[in-house]
Amino acid sequence: MADVADFDVRINPSILAADFVNMQAELARIATADFVHVDVMDNHFVPNLTFGPQMVERIQATSPVPLDVHLMISDADRWAPEYAEIGAASVTFHLEAAAQPVDLARRLRSIGARAGVAVKPATPVEQLFEVLDEFDQILVMTVEPGFGGQSFMADQMPKLRRLADEARRRGSQVWLQVDGGIGESTIAQAADAGADTFVAGSAVFGADDPGTAITALRSAAAFAHRH
Repeated sequence: MADVADFDVRINPSILAADFVNMQAELARIATADFVHVDVMDNHFVPNLTFGPQMVERIQATSPVPLDVHLMISDADRWAPEYAEIGAASVTFHLEAAAQPVDLARRLRSIGARAGVAVKPATPVEQLFEVLDEFDQILVMTVEPGFGGQSFMADQMPKLRRLADEARRRGSQVWLQVDGGIGESTIAQAADAGADTFVAGSAVFGADDPGTAITALRSAAAFAHRH
């Protein structure tokens, strides 16, 4: 179990599970969240197509909470800075899609965004150990990226735990995020393994009251960490 005295839980609902036709109303339903998670897919890096910069800019203009943009796109070195320039609070690109991940993270930070890096389930997390402080957030995917509604991959927890242990050993303040299959029945596993930032889609937007769902997820993660 992670052992960090100032453990904070962040719940970032994914609008991939929202009603796109009523986006502004959907965003208003998650006003108690920490961030809104925006999945950008290009139908190349992953086999699905979602939002581009113009749509993200409109979401940015209407969201009551900051944007946590997750870029599942090729050539991240070229395209990621544009999302920071739009005003996204956090921009996460995939390690597998960046030629110069450290340089890109520094560029994002220079624009004013938090810099995040994501790893697919098959990507070893150890290659990030030496550069932890170059990133504000590391996203360990708990599903294969590209589609919402997939089942949580519990076999990613040992990888997350190794990352959390290394971050603690180095005294790193990096946020550890998980994305994929997160709900009340799985968030405890991820929190116990060291995650502090959680992307939840249908568990929030599929609930009758998203605010209540956010509170329940936050409580479940905090309880798992304490125990």
